[in-house]
Amino acid sequence: MIFHGLMFQDYVFYALAAILLFAGLRVITARNPVHAALFLVLAFFTAAGIWLMLEAEFLAIVLVMVYVGAVMVLFLFVVMMLDINLDKLREGFWDYLPMAGLIGVLMAVEMVMILGARHFGVDRVSAPVPHPAGYSNTAELGRQLYTDYLLPFELAAVVLLVAMIAAIALTLRRRKDSKYINPVDQINIKRADRVRMVSMQSFKEPTESPDKELPDNKEQG
Repeated sequence: MIFHGLMFQDYVFYALAAILLFAGLRVITARNPVHAALFLVLAFFTAAGIWLMLEAEFLAIVLVMVYVGAVMVLFLFVVMMLDINLDKLREGFWDYLPMAGLIGVLMAVEMVMILGARHFGVDRVSAPVPHPAGYSNTAELGRQLYTDYLLPFELAAVVLLVAMIAAIALTLRRRKDSKYINPVDQINIKRADRVRMVSMQSFKEPTESPDKELPDNKEQG
């Protein structure tokens, strides 16, 4: 009975892993960006299923709710609303093939070195330990995150903040029809620059006398 249960879990894992690899490949090979976004949604769902098999329910729910329910849906709407010229994006694509191939080979070598037989395998990675009914996966994750992995967590937060600022700086465009004020000029302004007294000659518009308008009024009467 245990043998059949383990075999069923293995079949489910290999099926989810195959779907995840296929979806990941289609994300980078699909010509239509909308199709690529949909394949990325499929990859997130499949990864959530693998997290469930590892008894990490909180991570699986967060992956579905945050990435699929918020980030990817927003990204999909943005891609569908933008008028993207696909022919212009493909111009010069093959010129980057040598550099992309070199980087891909280096990444593959690094993956093989890390996930090789010395560090990865059935004898190295044991099955998840069964936990009692009152075990909280979220509390254990928070304890590990904010104690043993506090420094990497803070470094990742700083890297994401820098990436967000860089993305805003790269995509920021000044419009010619909008007024732009330099904050440095606002800070360095002096009291004498705020108010300027201008001497102007007074001008009085001439008005016609009411007596001259009476004959006209009588003629009209």
